[in-house]
This record gives sequence, structure tokens and C-alpha cells, in this order.
Amino acid sequence: MHIKELIELDRRAVVETVRIVTGWDGRGLDRPTPCAGWTLADLLAHVTVQQRGFARAARDERTDLAAWRPVAADDPRTAYREASDDVVAAFATLDSDETPMHLPEVRPEPLPAGIAVSFHLVDNVVHAWDLARSVGDEVHLDDEVLIAGLAVARNVPDDERRDQPGGPFARALPIVAGAGALDETLRRLGRDPQWRAA
Repeated sequence: MHIKELIELDRRAVVETVRIVTGWDGRGLDRPTPCAGWTLADLLAHVTVQQRGFARAARDERTDLAAWRPVAADDPRTAYREASDDVVAAFATLDSDETPMHLPEVRPEPLPAGIAVSFHLVDNVVHAWDLARSVGDEVHLDDEVLIAGLAVARNVPDDERRDQPGGPFARALPIVAGAGALDETLRRLGRDPQWRAA
């Protein structure tokens, strides 16, 4: 898949996360999320810093790990929307799969843009679901986005790195025969599709 096609799929996933966050009433920052041990405030701080970090990487702005530490915003909805607008604009400037992107939170050496954007895509597909379930909404992602996200999820190693504190994904759950693309993606990345906020 050409980088521009991947960027468009990623944009659609990001737009859905923004819809979910900006449609939320802003209450209940202490409510649980599908991310074990994280409140909604924690999840929002994480997704906001991720959008900003990927945007900086797409612009070839070098950062260290300190720049990837989540910080709670006074207005998390506005902060997230602005960070998401930033990453969409930054990705739109990429024109080669091979452009190096420096993502110290992911790994020390640069990643080709095609791989980095694919990681961002699956992250936003999963976080769209995380956010929706946390605020009592539903995810509305088209099949093309979900199929692309699943293709990435199938290549994420299910190894000891998932056991580390603060790891992005838990160990994979059993795949259910006949499951849809989103269900399989969630299970492959350690999410229980049946999770609901109490």
C-alpha cells in the first residue's frame, strides 16, 4: 500500500477518535477504561502525547523519551483535538514509505514512515474503541480502515514485551472463529471486545 493511501486510512481512524472525544461530555475522568489500570484521564493524556509525538516525528523533529511522557491537560478534549489535527497535518506532508521517523518511545533507531504510519493506524483503531467504551459510545470505522488495522495487528509480536509495565498491549486473547476485523484486532492486542465500563 502506498504511503498516501495508508495516511488516508490513518486520518479516518484519527477523525473517529476526535469525534468520540469531542462528543463526550467531559465528565468522569476517573472512570475505568479497557486499558488495565488506566482511568479515562490517563488514556486521554496518553493518546494526546502520542498524537503530538508522531506529528513531531513526521516533521523530523528529534525528541527524547521525556517528550513522550503523558501530561494531563486542563481541557483534555481541546488538547486532544489540537494534537490530532497536528498529526493529520504532519502526516499529509509525508510522500515516501522510506522517510525516516524518529520515535524513541517505539524503538531507538528510526522507522520507515510506512511502518510508523501503520503502527499509528492500528493504535488509533484500538484507541478509538478504548475511548468509545470508556465514555459509553460506539466505534464507527469503515471496513477499509478496520481491515488495514487488522493486517498490522496480525504482525505485532505477542512476546515478553507485552508483560512489561506500561506496555501498549496486553497478551493476545484467543481468536473467536468468524470474528469481525475489529474483534480480531482487539483480541490480538489483548483487549476483550466484551469489556464495558461498570
